[in-house]
Amino acid sequence: MSAPALERPAGYGRVLAVPEFRAVFAAHVLSMLGVIVSEIALSVLVYDLTGSPLLSALTFALGFLPYLVGGTLLAPVADRFPARRVLVVCDLVCAGCVAVMAVPGTGIGVLLGLRCALAVVSPVFAGTRMATLSDVLGGGELFVLGRSLLRIVAQSALLAGYGLGGLLLTVLAPRHALLITVGTFLASAALLRLGTRHRPARVRAAERGGDAAGTRRLLADRRVRRLLLLFWIPAMFAVVPEALAAPYADMLGTGSPGLGLLMCALPVGTIAGELYAGARLGPAARERIALPLVCLTLLPYLGYALHPSLALSLLLLVAAGAGSAYALGLDQWFVRAVPEELRGRAMTVLSAGLMTVQGVGMTLAGVAAEAVGVRAAVAGAGAVGAVCCCGLAAATRRTPRRLP
Repeated sequence: MSAPALERPAGYGRVLAVPEFRAVFAAHVLSMLGVIVSEIALSVLVYDLTGSPLLSALTFALGFLPYLVGGTLLAPVADRFPARRVLVVCDLVCAGCVAVMAVPGTGIGVLLGLRCALAVVSPVFAGTRMATLSDVLGGGELFVLGRSLLRIVAQSALLAGYGLGGLLLTVLAPRHALLITVGTFLASAALLRLGTRHRPARVRAAERGGDAAGTRRLLADRRVRRLLLLFWIPAMFAVVPEALAAPYADMLGTGSPGLGLLMCALPVGTIAGELYAGARLGPAARERIALPLVCLTLLPYLGYALHPSLALSLLLLVAAGAGSAYALGLDQWFVRAVPEELRGRAMTVLSAGLMTVQGVGMTLAGVAAEAVGVRAAVAGAGAVGAVCCCGLAAATRRTPRRLP
């Protein structure tokens, strides 16, 4: 195949033309919207039951922290069992947990415990789904574009889901809104069961005793470790403006409308960057821009030190979000670096790490803002994060790449 043919982007249309991917894509849309509605409804329900802002906020935090447990202890599940079975069982477990939440009289302790259970299952589901994409689409260009589409759905769901959840709660009680999430999980399970074909487990039964060894083997690879950090470290710093959006909007005197715009700016930039890189750039171009974008994506946060207006703050956040298009190049390197038989657990570890570091980043953002103020905390995240990303990029550039 000629070099120009390799450089030509495949386009999202070719990915959506694959019937199995359409089933995975539709299931992802349903589950994402359901999760967001459940987060809002559960937060409101906990506040109604306790009157405690702390416990209400804790329901969101519990969506991040248990990811580490699920990602480390349950990562081998993604490779030990057939992928379709794992995905369907995860959806059914999540539907069951939310159904119990919706039962009148369920206590606050049970509600928070079930929220933890959802977060433990989520990285297994996400990792298995991503590994399934490599089976459905192959490990090359179409896989990268499929991952990109799922990320775009996740960002779009943030924009639409919170508004939808707020509207639903104006006409439904929180427990009734939770029943909608039960329906979305069951619909996702049905789509995955009927729309994807059975594939055997990646790890044969005779090899299952080596689960811990498999994870150690994965993390012992220097290139895999550095690629994981390139996914995680920028994400940890990137969430700082989101975590501090409420106090920052209050400082600007923009109220709830300003808060809503600040919360939407990063996802809008992310969607724009992903769409451009996926639709207009070929595989080689995405790899060329990956490391430079990793180094640049957090630099717009330095603009917070200049006391920007709301309009300029939004531009800074959109620019930072657009820089996250580096993920398409990293995806290409990551799937190439990971052995096929470890792909499920690799994607589970990647997903769990992303959620965990974002939770850590939000926590540290609050601590920093208490010490130095909101603007200095965001600008500091941009400076420290950019230095860390440049160091990681330099180290990754020196690591030998595997050929396709």
